[in-house]
Amino acid sequence: MHIDLPEKRYYNIGEVAKAFGVNTSLIRFWEKEFDAIKPKKNAKGNRKFTPEDIKNLQFIYHLVKERGFTLDGAKTHLKEEKQKALSNFDIINKLEGIKAQLIKIKTQL
Repeated sequence: MHIDLPEKRYYNIGEVAKAFGVNTSLIRFWEKEFDAIKPKKNAKGNRKFTPEDIKNLQFIYHLVKERGFTLDGAKTHLKEEKQKALSNFDIINKLEGIKAQLIKIKTQL
Protein backbone atom coordinates (compact mmCIF):
# COMPACT_ATOMS: atom_id res chain seq x y z
CA MET A 1 0.00 0.00 0.00
CA HIS A 2 1.44 3.33 -1.04
CA ILE A 3 0.45 6.27 1.15
CA ASP A 4 0.87 9.90 0.22
CA LEU A 5 1.84 12.03 3.18
CA PRO A 6 3.74 15.32 2.93
CA GLU A 7 7.28 15.45 4.29
CA LYS A 8 6.88 16.57 7.90
CA ARG A 9 8.46 15.84 11.26
CA TYR A 10 5.17 14.99 12.94
CA TYR A 11 1.77 13.87 11.70
CA ASN A 12 -1.43 14.04 13.73
CA ILE A 13 -3.64 11.01 14.11
CA GLY A 14 -6.27 12.32 11.69
CA GLU A 15 -3.75 12.63 8.85
CA VAL A 16 -2.43 9.14 9.54
CA ALA A 17 -5.88 7.56 9.68
CA LYS A 18 -6.93 9.30 6.46
CA ALA A 19 -3.76 8.16 4.67
CA PHE A 20 -4.37 4.54 5.66
CA GLY A 21 -8.13 4.71 5.10
CA VAL A 22 -8.99 3.51 8.62
CA ASN A 23 -10.61 5.00 11.71
CA THR A 24 -8.54 6.81 14.29
CA SER A 25 -9.66 4.26 16.88
CA LEU A 26 -7.82 1.52 14.98
CA ILE A 27 -4.62 3.57 15.03
CA ARG A 28 -5.01 4.11 18.80
CA PHE A 29 -5.67 0.38 19.29
CA TRP A 30 -2.58 -0.62 17.31
CA GLU A 31 -0.57 1.86 19.37
CA LYS A 32 -1.55 -0.01 22.52
CA GLU A 33 -0.99 -3.46 21.01
CA PHE A 34 2.37 -2.98 19.26
CA ASP A 35 5.47 -1.72 21.03
CA ALA A 36 7.01 -0.47 17.76
CA ILE A 37 4.59 2.47 17.62
CA LYS A 38 5.49 5.21 20.08
CA PRO A 39 3.88 8.53 19.14
CA LYS A 40 4.76 11.68 21.03
CA LYS A 41 1.97 13.18 23.12
CA ASN A 42 1.65 16.87 23.92
CA ALA A 43 0.14 18.39 27.08
CA LYS A 44 -3.41 17.94 25.77
CA GLY A 45 -2.77 14.28 24.90
CA ASN A 46 -2.76 14.70 21.13
CA ARG A 47 -0.66 12.08 19.41
CA LYS A 48 2.08 13.15 17.00
CA PHE A 49 3.50 10.39 14.82
CA THR A 50 7.06 10.51 13.48
CA PRO A 51 8.01 9.19 10.02
CA GLU A 52 9.47 6.12 11.76
CA ASP A 53 6.07 5.50 13.41
CA ILE A 54 4.43 5.83 10.00
CA LYS A 55 6.81 3.23 8.57
CA ASN A 56 5.99 0.83 11.43
CA LEU A 57 2.27 1.46 11.00
CA GLN A 58 2.58 0.79 7.30
CA PHE A 59 4.30 -2.53 8.00
CA ILE A 60 1.67 -3.51 10.58
CA TYR A 61 -1.09 -2.52 8.15
CA HIS A 62 0.55 -4.70 5.50
CA LEU A 63 0.70 -7.69 7.84
CA VAL A 64 -2.77 -7.38 9.34
CA LYS A 65 -4.93 -5.98 6.56
CA GLU A 66 -3.21 -7.13 3.36
CA ARG A 67 -1.66 -10.46 4.35
CA GLY A 68 -4.38 -11.43 6.83
CA PHE A 69 -2.27 -11.99 9.95
CA THR A 70 -3.96 -11.97 13.33
CA LEU A 71 -2.67 -9.45 15.86
CA ASP A 72 -0.80 -12.16 17.76
CA GLY A 73 0.63 -13.50 14.52
CA ALA A 74 1.78 -10.03 13.48
CA LYS A 75 3.41 -9.50 16.89
CA THR A 76 5.37 -12.74 16.67
CA HIS A 77 6.31 -12.04 13.05
CA LEU A 78 7.66 -8.64 14.06
CA LYS A 79 9.72 -10.15 16.89
CA GLU A 80 11.12 -13.18 15.06
CA GLU A 81 11.75 -12.05 11.49
CA LYS A 82 11.84 -8.27 11.75
CA GLN A 83 14.97 -7.58 9.66
CA LYS A 84 14.15 -9.98 6.83
CA ALA A 85 10.51 -8.93 6.70
CA LEU A 86 11.38 -5.23 6.82
CA SER A 87 13.86 -5.52 3.96
CA ASN A 88 11.27 -7.31 1.82
CA PHE A 89 8.67 -4.74 2.83
CA ASP A 90 11.00 -1.87 1.90
CA ILE A 91 11.56 -3.38 -1.54
CA ILE A 92 7.82 -3.83 -2.08
CA ASN A 93 7.17 -0.29 -0.87
CA LYS A 94 9.74 1.19 -3.28
CA LEU A 95 8.32 -0.78 -6.19
CA GLU A 96 4.78 0.39 -5.38
CA GLY A 97 6.03 3.98 -5.27
CA ILE A 98 7.63 3.57 -8.70
CA LYS A 99 4.41 2.02 -10.00
CA ALA A 100 2.38 4.96 -8.69
CA GLN A 101 4.75 7.41 -10.40
CA LEU A 102 4.56 5.50 -13.69
CA ILE A 103 0.76 5.47 -13.56
CA LYS A 104 0.79 9.21 -12.87
CA ILE A 105 3.07 9.79 -15.89
CA LYS A 106 0.86 7.57 -18.04
CA THR A 107 -2.26 9.56 -17.20
CA GLN A 108 -0.45 12.82 -18.02
CA LEU A 109 0.40 11.63 -21.55
